[in-house]
Amino acid sequence: MDITVFQASLEDVEEAAVLFDQYRLFYKQQSDLAGAKAFMAARLEKNESVLFIAKDRTANQAIGFTQLYPSFSSISMRASYILNDLYVLDQYRGQGVAQLLLGSAKQYAIAADAKGLELATAIDNVTAQRLYERNGYEKDEAYFHYYLTL
Repeated sequence: MDITVFQASLEDVEEAAVLFDQYRLFYKQQSDLAGAKAFMAARLEKNESVLFIAKDRTANQAIGFTQLYPSFSSISMRASYILNDLYVLDQYRGQGVAQLLLGSAKQYAIAADAKGLELATAIDNVTAQRLYERNGYEKDEAYFHYYLTL
């Protein structure tokens, strides 16, 4: 399998949106391909996200993506990134695609001199937890995180 990972631009939104829509379906959301395309395009146009796409060059098909959102640490006075989305098509899972995407995200954050990468995953998503821990991510044992739904 010949897989490449690249930083996406607006020209790549069409194929990225298909993956993004499937990612949202995985999290029990309604399919909304037009909304997915508009959301991703807006994030890229406003420089509000960094998007990496994994592509199977043999099949000429986008097979996974990860999306980073910039954030900041007031304490360290440095940029940070939230690895908000990571998705790989079912038939490509277990073949190192997620690893390649995580590696690209890490290299981007290092090049940006970021403090680090933050992510969250479902409590029952043990497969993802193992992947993240193998890559050096540590479960936060020091802070409780809260969220206000509006």
